[in-house]
Amino acid sequence: MEQTPPPRPGRHARRSPLRRWWPALLLLLLVVLVATVWTLTRPGAPADRIAEVAAPSESASAAVPGSAPTPSLSVAPSASPSRKPSPAASTTTGGGAGRRSAKKGVSVWEFSGLGAALKDVGASWYYNWASGPTRGAGNSAAFVPMIWGANSVNDGELARAKANGRELLGFNEPDFASQSNMSVERALELWPRLQATGLRLGSPAVAVGADRPGGWLDRFLSGARDRGYRVDFIALHWYGSDFSPAAVDQLRGYLQAVWNRYHKPIWLTEYALIKWGANGAVFPTDAQQASFATRSTAMLQSLSYVERYAWFALPTPKEGNQGTGLYRPGALATAAGRAYRAAG
Repeated sequence: MEQTPPPRPGRHARRSPLRRWWPALLLLLLVVLVATVWTLTRPGAPADRIAEVAAPSESASAAVPGSAPTPSLSVAPSASPSRKPSPAASTTTGGGAGRRSAKKGVSVWEFSGLGAALKDVGASWYYNWASGPTRGAGNSAAFVPMIWGANSVNDGELARAKANGRELLGFNEPDFASQSNMSVERALELWPRLQATGLRLGSPAVAVGADRPGGWLDRFLSGARDRGYRVDFIALHWYGSDFSPAAVDQLRGYLQAVWNRYHKPIWLTEYALIKWGANGAVFPTDAQQASFATRSTAMLQSLSYVERYAWFALPTPKEGNQGTGLYRPGALATAAGRAYRAAG
């Protein structure tokens, strides 16, 4: 018996009741789809649902090697993953990266990038062998004035020092002819003028022999005591000619001997490794100077009778020799500068 083939779509629709209703069914499905989409995207729809539709999940993107999670739409547009500083950031300056300590200071003179270097190294204080602050130093470190020598003992310099500090450093290396070059008697004669400022007063800073009985400092302190003069702390300098690790213990021994003799707080206002010779100064390698900076500062921090210390010096010499300087022009740290920056 010959079978009749099924009708093709669109023809003979009247032959089946179901076929009469298929347009209505199609319309119903379309209405349901539109309603579903409107529900998901209407204003006020849950943010996590919008994110689920609009963005891949964190787990999905994490499965792709080298990919990073894509933030969902519920995260504020300004949010971003935290970033670690690049390695280069530790060798550039100006970010205030240095560890600070009330003890830690530097001696300075004017150079390009002074303010940035002072902030970067983390110095709490500085001095410049003068009664007023250095131009461009900024305010990240406190200034400590000095009355350098006999010619600085006048009303103008003393008033300037009083206006710019809370402590006052006395004469600079009076025991050296190339520096303030003063006799003990002359220093004692002028001392009441410094005392009259009312500032906390440091002794003249001798270059050598601060621990020596009968030395310049010993005779000055004896004379001041006999006259009833005030000396609130002892300032002194030290330069090591031994570039080995033993230099730290040599410095410690010197400071301990000064403390044992006078029992006054100590400010080490110049120090570094330099070997003085007939042909000029000889310096250690960068690595030796940096190692000394690291180890000496740790030692100085540990001594309760050392109130402050100041490396010589913050800038490198103008002649171009790095010497003992911590920063080159433009506030670029040397190896010793990076070590001193981490100290405190």
